[in-house]
Formats: sequence, structure tokens, C-alpha cells
Amino acid sequence: MTYIKPKFRHPELPKNKIGYAKADYEGAISTLCGGCGHDSISAAIVQACYELSIEPHKLAKLSGIGCSSKTPTYFLSNSHGFNAVHGRMPSIATGANMANRNLIYLGVSGDGDSASIGMGQFVHAIRRNVNMVYIVMNNGCYGLTKGQNSATADIGSVSKGGSENRYPAIDLVGMALELGATFVGRSFSGDKTQLVPLIKAAMSHPGFALLDVVSPCVTFNNKPESTKSYDYVRAHLEATATLDFVPEKEEITVSYPEGDSAHVELHDGSVIHLQKLAPNWNPTDRYSAVNRLLEAKMKGEVLTGLLYIDPKSQEMHELENTVARPLNTLREEELCPGQEALEKINASFR
Repeated sequence: MTYIKPKFRHPELPKNKIGYAKADYEGAISTLCGGCGHDSISAAIVQACYELSIEPHKLAKLSGIGCSSKTPTYFLSNSHGFNAVHGRMPSIATGANMANRNLIYLGVSGDGDSASIGMGQFVHAIRRNVNMVYIVMNNGCYGLTKGQNSATADIGSVSKGGSENRYPAIDLVGMALELGATFVGRSFSGDKTQLVPLIKAAMSHPGFALLDVVSPCVTFNNKPESTKSYDYVRAHLEATATLDFVPEKEEITVSYPEGDSAHVELHDGSVIHLQKLAPNWNPTDRYSAVNRLLEAKMKGEVLTGLLYIDPKSQEMHELENTVARPLNTLREEELCPGQEALEKINASFR
């Protein structure tokens, strides 16, 4: 068996606006288990970047440790990448973002990577509103180390090894809403129609954009009784709305009946259209989103879609009033204010 992809591509493959074929956004052949939901998420990332006409070298992908954190190898092979240690991806992303705000930052994590060892890193990335897309591939178990329960596993669930989880699950979406995240969404790895526009919207959002994607582990946690299994999610899926992302440069031709739709305009002129809103839910009202999420939990539903967005989000660079250019392009004369200015600064501390 080979893990090397053939380089030949049909010369008449469709191209996007900047002349790239979808194959140009792919990576190496996946070595994950056959049928793993993580591969479906990777395919959705490829599709989203292709449709947005993103230049691969203008995107940085970052990850920690786990099955999920292997996936950046499988998409956007011509992008920047950094594989951090377990749970430390958010701080690497924060540092890279502070040094160069001109890249699109895509962080990939897992429920173990974010809800356990990386919890402190996760919450501070939200608090600072780091301008990044943060995708959690959530399967409720540690697939890389043979299926132990993770912090998002359901209380009472039984691992493949037979041990019962006695602790309540951590809901990363609920936590993000409480912490003030400015973009919060949840999806299912088997729902590409919803996931692709969610990723596109997250990439256009100025600030921290969380996408918690339920991604069944076909080897260790695809039991019918698990809320992270294909069967359970398919049977209990409750979407907030039909989602459509319209980039600024595309003509907006959609039309929805009054009262059955909403649209949210982003800072760059792009528009998110939401059709057939779920009851008692407003995507721009944090209180409404929290209540709708709690209602879904009480009913045993897996609520998916765009749960909350702040159209007036101010990302970290705006809050810190940082320089617009990448730090490595600043010259010495720009970095040194001169002797007179330094003396005034020093005098202010005396």
C-alpha cells in the first residue's frame, strides 16, 4: 500500500477565481481509520478554501496532539504549518497571529486536546478574541491512545474497554458562549452541506471563531448509545437554520419569505443567510443562543449550525492597537523612536 498521491491532474479540472483547482488544496493521503469523521472535516476545509479562492501560502494551520491534530497533513500541503505539543496550539496561534496578522489562522484540535490538557489555553484564546478559526474534532474519546473517555464523553457512557464514565461532559460550545466568544457554531462531520458554509463564514469573521464538529470515532466510539455516534447524531440532529455564505464579490440573488430568514453582514461585506430559524433563537443574541442550547440538551438533541455571531466583533489586534504590518518587515529606524523619545519614556517611570 502506498501513501504517496499521484501528481498527475486532469488539465481541464475546474479552477477557482485565482486559478487553483481543488486538488491544489489537498494534502497527503490520510492514515486515519477508514470512515473516520475527521477525514470528512478535512474534505470540508479543502472545499471551503477552494470556494473562497484562498491562496494557500496565506493560510497557517496549527494543531496539537491527537488524531485530530494529524489532519493538517491531509489538507493544504502548500500552506504554513506548526504542530505544537499537547494542548498548546492556542498559544502558538496567538503568538504567530501577533507577529503577522496578514495570514488566515486555522487551528485544529480535539476534545482531549482542548477540553482537558489545553483547557486553559482554549479559554484565553477566546478571552483575547484571537483572529482565528478554531475547529474541534469532537469524538468523545482518546482515539489515538485506544479509546479512553475524554472530557466531552457522556456521563454513563461505556468505553470500548468497558469502563463507565462517571463524570458530566464538558460542552465546549456552551463554555465558549459563556466566555464571550464572538462566533460559535456546531456541526456534524457527516453534514458537508452545513459544514462548508460554516467554515467559510468562520474564516471571514474578525475574531475567535469556534466550530465544534461532532466527528464519530469509527473504531472506539461509534456505539448506538453514544451521542457522538453516527446513529445518534442522525436521529437527534436539530439544525438552527439552513446556512448560506455569500462572499462580498458575489451577487446576492437569494430571497426568503419574510419572517423565515435572517442575514448577518460581516465586516468585509460578506453576508451569512439563515433560513427557517429554530424557535426561540436569534443568532446575534448571546442570551437567546444559550437558552436554545440548554433547551436542546434537555431534549437530547444535538443542536447544530451557527449558534451565535457578534457582527461588531473587535479582534485582538484592534483591542491592542498593534501595527498593521508583519513584525519581520519592520526596519530598525521604525522600531527605534530615537534618543529624545526614549528619554521621555524613561523619565515617565522615575
